[in-house]
Amino acid sequence: MSNRIKALLALGLIVGVSACASAPPQEEIIIIDPAPITVEPAYNKYG
Repeated sequence: MSNRIKALLALGLIVGVSACASAPPQEEIIIIDPAPITVEPAYNKYG
């Protein structure tokens, strides 16, 4: 292969590796289930 093709391949490889290396780490997503809603017993004042 010619030196020009080798240089382009090397440049493409360097650009690809640097693009992947500089990507910020993804945040971990945590899903929390809400507490179940319970009905409290009603007390009648007069009964």
